[in-house]
Amino acid sequence: MSTPVTAPVLAPILVIEDEPSVVAFLRAALERKGYKVENAASGMDGLELLRGGRYGGVISDIRMPGAVNGAEVHAWIQTNRPELAARIILISGDTANSETQSLLERSGTPCIEKPFRVQHLLSVVEKTFGKP
Repeated sequence: MSTPVTAPVLAPILVIEDEPSVVAFLRAALERKGYKVENAASGMDGLELLRGGRYGGVISDIRMPGAVNGAEVHAWIQTNRPELAARIILISGDTANSETQSLLERSGTPCIEKPFRVQHLLSVVEKTFGKP
């Protein structure tokens, strides 16, 4: 008797975003496409989850209230979770900001500008993380 072959379980995508409406939008779009999603409402909460969790990728807002913003999450991942260094997507409503432009130019990290369309989001997610 053979055991059935099961597809590998894709680790969830960690969404670090402080706006509940954006989290709901991202979760709905990603889960409909077959991705698992966990979310953190702040950069600090995101780092706590990243310290102990396994993730297939990270989507983080750049500008968030609190002690840790998206640029700091990005830097922490580069140093502490190098396996995720190429699996980060940043989102921002302020890509004209010089700090944001500098980060994006230096890192080459994909950035999705708010407001964004579902199809654009999914295209960048599939390109960066792969299909579920």
